[in-house]
Amino acid sequence: MQKKFAGLVGATVLGTALLTSVPAHAAAPVYVALGDSYASGVGTRTYLADSGACQRSAKSYPYVDAARVGAALTSVACSGARVADVTAKQLGPLNSSVKWVTLQVGGNDAGFSSVITECAKPSWLGNCTGAVTTAQATINNTIPGRLNTLYATVRSRATTAKVIIVGYPRLFNGTDCNAATFFSPDEMTRLNATADLLNSKIAAAASAAGYTFVNPTAAFVGHAVCGSPEWINGLSNPVSESYHPNTTGQAGFANLVDDHLT
Repeated sequence: MQKKFAGLVGATVLGTALLTSVPAHAAAPVYVALGDSYASGVGTRTYLADSGACQRSAKSYPYVDAARVGAALTSVACSGARVADVTAKQLGPLNSSVKWVTLQVGGNDAGFSSVITECAKPSWLGNCTGAVTTAQATINNTIPGRLNTLYATVRSRATTAKVIIVGYPRLFNGTDCNAATFFSPDEMTRLNATADLLNSKIAAAASAAGYTFVNPTAAFVGHAVCGSPEWINGLSNPVSESYHPNTTGQAGFANLVDDHLT
């Protein structure tokens, strides 16, 4: 009886040792995606059923990159979001356990949608010059302060995260191939310069906050509206898909961003 008991004890101890020696699986790193329609995936034409008007797509770069690096993603990016919307509605998932944050916002603060709409009209009907001038004034005078405040708030919540700020591509290659739009070469040049201006202000604010800035400008050269291949939709149906990255464009963003998910 003592031998059986001793054998049982020995087996139990051995089994316990074996169980405790099995390494626990590490939890997936946490990735939170913030921002506007470029971050949510508008333009890909396929959206998650539970994302509603935010139009989040599994083909957007946050989802593509999260799958590549094995991250647990929470995307709260939302179509139409401005800096104030990110501050008020998207910061809830941020905490000290988050490893990566991507943030792409500022285009709606500059009024890009309304500017594009105005510049797409014939010159006798629209006022592209006025719209671009107003947008550039907002970019120079208003948006930097908004970004500085938002970036500081993000750091106060995601205290140890690597924060990656994503910029915007130029929309045009110099050719307007859409029959229902009337962009002149000069207007396309000015619109591209406005995107560059916005990127410069976003980059400066990111640098001041100690964040990484991803500039997509070079990668999208030759692939803007009417490019070959085209990474950015031209005038589309529905119109909300217009002037946003398509699935290939989102993959282009993913290739740029995942270099920094380390």
